[in-house]
Amino acid sequence: MTIVDRNIDDLIFAEYNPRQLTKDQHKHLTDSLKRFGVVDPIIVNQHKDRKDIIIGGHQRARIWKELGNTTIPTVEENLPLDKEKELNVRLNKNTGEFDFDTLANNFEIEDLKDWGFGDEDGFLDMDNLTDGFTLPDGDKEPFQQMTFTLADEQAEQIKNAIADIKQTEEYKYCETMGNENSNGNALYLIAMQWAEQRTYA
Repeated sequence: MTIVDRNIDDLIFAEYNPRQLTKDQHKHLTDSLKRFGVVDPIIVNQHKDRKDIIIGGHQRARIWKELGNTTIPTVEENLPLDKEKELNVRLNKNTGEFDFDTLANNFEIEDLKDWGFGDEDGFLDMDNLTDGFTLPDGDKEPFQQMTFTLADEQAEQIKNAIADIKQTEEYKYCETMGNENSNGNALYLIAMQWAEQRTYA
């Protein structure tokens, strides 16, 4: 694959490009380009009827220019219009899916959110449902901070269960365990009640 630096003003944005960015997505892409540069080259068509049309990377090219740059790394293809449009959609659509459990287990949630992930991606930080609580740096024993990935319906049910159990007399028992996080205490009590039901079932 040959990478060619091209003048951004010589490139033409495809009139049909369906990809749009929200304000937050624009910010995160801008932050990424500022920090790492254009590590994913723009794809540009060199077909005689579609010369210099951008196939993939419209948003990167637009923001890169906004940041004051005049050239951008590109990869050139030679595609007729129908194939050009197909590749454009495939580049925007066939991006795979994240394993959110793997993300949660290997990265700090705050880092992921800073890098562009949001609540709409399925992260439910149990410590941020109703009260703020963050474990200090260094040795975190005897506490553990846990993050779960849930479907929207699951998240709503758990939020409701936590809110309900906080109204019970049994909930006060959890306050003797040294944990100041009310959501963690509520979730623990829910788990204990479930375990008791299994024991006596």
